[in-house]
Amino acid sequence: MSGHSKWNNIKARKGKSDAERSKIFTKIGREIMVAVKEGGVNIDSNSKLKMAIAKARQFNMPNDRINGIIKKNSEVDNSNFIEQTYEGYGVGGVAVVVKCFTDNKNRTSSDIRYAFDKYGGSLGATGCVSYMFDNKGVVVVEKNEKFDSDSAMELAINMNAIDCEDEDVFTVYTEANAGSVNELVTAFEEAGYTILSSGVEMIPQNYIKLEGHQLESFNKMLDKLNESDDVIDVIHNLEEEDGE
Repeated sequence: MSGHSKWNNIKARKGKSDAERSKIFTKIGREIMVAVKEGGVNIDSNSKLKMAIAKARQFNMPNDRINGIIKKNSEVDNSNFIEQTYEGYGVGGVAVVVKCFTDNKNRTSSDIRYAFDKYGGSLGATGCVSYMFDNKGVVVVEKNEKFDSDSAMELAINMNAIDCEDEDVFTVYTEANAGSVNELVTAFEEAGYTILSSGVEMIPQNYIKLEGHQLESFNKMLDKLNESDDVIDVIHNLEEEDGE
């Protein structure tokens, strides 16, 4: 359920217009910036950067743009940027975690609070909903004509995976750190599998279903949150239908 739902979101984001895709590139660029700030530009020693670059390529970000972001952020002082996480509830009691990277905490806090308030949500204190999620490394493998479920499952077990889901995509869960995710990705790629997405994610322990006006309001809140360049990711426990 969790991996399947997440992959539906990724497919939808890959199908966005050029303008919307540019916004996604901006957010991925922020993730690369965070990784460079924390661990430098060497992907062999910076697992978080390696994972961010893999994500950029999964969204077809041009290599020149990726390399340009890395070079720029290796030459400038980004010490005024900080990671900031906000938690709260959307309409209908859906738990929401918003991850940001900002150089102006007051601006970002104001934007996040406005989005929650405008669409029937409420921003809460740190920790108010994050306990409802489990942090896991997640690797999604394409089930193409070369895919073999038994071999994939065996490989996952050999790589000490925590769990697997075999649905319309093959989802493998591992430890919640970039190193474990990258090791899993490398193992599957070397075995000839195609990786659709990978990363460290917050997986909901349970889901809430919305319908009608509540669902419409919640989706508008998500859109408003994602308008901000400061927002890197929005995690929630809304139960999503296939294809959304």
